[in-house]
Amino acid sequence: MQALFNKNSINFSGKLISLAQPKVMGILNITPDSFFESSRIGSADNLLAQAEKMIVDGASFLDIGGQSTRPGATLISAEEELERVIPAISLLNNHFPEVILSIDTFYARVAKEAVAAGAKMVNDISAGDIDEEMFPLLGNLGVPYIMMHKKGMPINMQDGPVYADIVLEIVDYFAAKIEKLRALGVTDIILDPGFGFGKTLENNYQLLQKLDRFKLFELPLLLGVSRKSMVQKVLNVSASESLNGTTALHMMALERGAKILRVHDVKEAVECVKLFQSLANID
Repeated sequence: MQALFNKNSINFSGKLISLAQPKVMGILNITPDSFFESSRIGSADNLLAQAEKMIVDGASFLDIGGQSTRPGATLISAEEELERVIPAISLLNNHFPEVILSIDTFYARVAKEAVAAGAKMVNDISAGDIDEEMFPLLGNLGVPYIMMHKKGMPINMQDGPVYADIVLEIVDYFAAKIEKLRALGVTDIILDPGFGFGKTLENNYQLLQKLDRFKLFELPLLLGVSRKSMVQKVLNVSASESLNGTTALHMMALERGAKILRVHDVKEAVECVKLFQSLANID
């Protein structure tokens, strides 16, 4: 397949971020109901403290989310999401202007106002399926776009998802989406297979095992498995006890071509990348 975009870097308004060495994205949840309780942020001081720690620990990106999309979650409106994320993005942009902020939203309006407030990347769990205005907006915004696969909506996505061939289905899904984005002039796309979003436990491990199949798109791959149920269920642990298992999956994903790790625990993920890179650099 002919390369559509550059898999080795991301262009942020002329500033190229190399992915020759994988990068880490820290998760900042401006929500009261994120599945991992310790990631919930309740005040401006707490937000700044968590962001500073992630930056010091080596995060290249910070992903700001205003609503939980955990299994069973009921979605909030764009208006409520805006009330949560815009003050947070403005605050972070003022205190840490050097860090690249991402807005985790499927609403075009939220994406537009977040970019105006200082976000430089859009992370959409719905790949434009929830808000039909998202793709046209991206063509005008000119920012990198993280596009995730999911089946169903958060409230029902884990109610018996079925695939004939999960990898083939997601490849076909991404291929159609990439074609639409390319026609609109979107030039930087990151693919997220959507671990835990409309997938059984077995589906998640099938995806991880065959993650390298997505290299055919020659686009960066983002992995989001941090403290998720695919760790908890296998190890019989809680989210708070899932760091070690998460790190193990991160190394497996890096070996299969993941270029961005989206995580709650930046320090440990950065260490994982450094160890992987040391091995990869051996002749």
